[in-house]
Amino acid sequence: MTTPIVVAIDGPAASGKGTLSQRVAQAFGFAHLDTGVLYRAVGLSVLRAGGDPADTAAAAQAALALTPDHPILREVELRTDEAAQAASKVAAVPEVRAALLDFQRRFTQHPPGGAPGSVLDGRDIGTVVCPDASAKLFVTASLEVRAERRLKELRTRGIPAIPSDVLEDMKARDARDSQRAVAPLRPAVDAFVLDTSALSADEVFDQAVAYIGSKTGLRPAA
Repeated sequence: MTTPIVVAIDGPAASGKGTLSQRVAQAFGFAHLDTGVLYRAVGLSVLRAGGDPADTAAAAQAALALTPDHPILREVELRTDEAAQAASKVAAVPEVRAALLDFQRRFTQHPPGGAPGSVLDGRDIGTVVCPDASAKLFVTASLEVRAERRLKELRTRGIPAIPSDVLEDMKARDARDSQRAVAPLRPAVDAFVLDTSALSADEVFDQAVAYIGSKTGLRPAA
């Protein structure tokens, strides 16, 4: 039996990794998993229960209760900034990361729909979840560019946002993600670092596809 191909795409918030991951998965016919959604679901579950996402016991309990068919994984509220902030906090809890690790690895071992591979995007895919991934990318951009992207996203969704607040929130989130004791955000030593600050979406996609092709020998289906 052929081992499914795994493409790991990591990077900080608003770097463009989510859009790229979905496009890459579609191009190669792979299954896609936004691992940040798992952490958002855990954080949101804790908030709805009246708890603190930074509380180890509450976060771990919510993570253990999460299943692939849990209805919270399909909720629009997962895309709110509140859910994003809660996700960053629960992600710093070792018990949460342990509970979700098997979830993610099972996905790569048995991609939904019988797909020949999977694309996972997150913050520790290439370093912790899938260190033996077929191809690893670290997608990034300058803090200012990422803050501007997030500001535009919020306003597009009709959410009032102040530029200075968005920038400070981004700085705080970056600090939590990169300085946490467990699985800090950093490129894998063998990852292809792709800075999207001055690139169009098509340019980012083309570079990513070329790299993945060089590692796997595959070409996009379309």
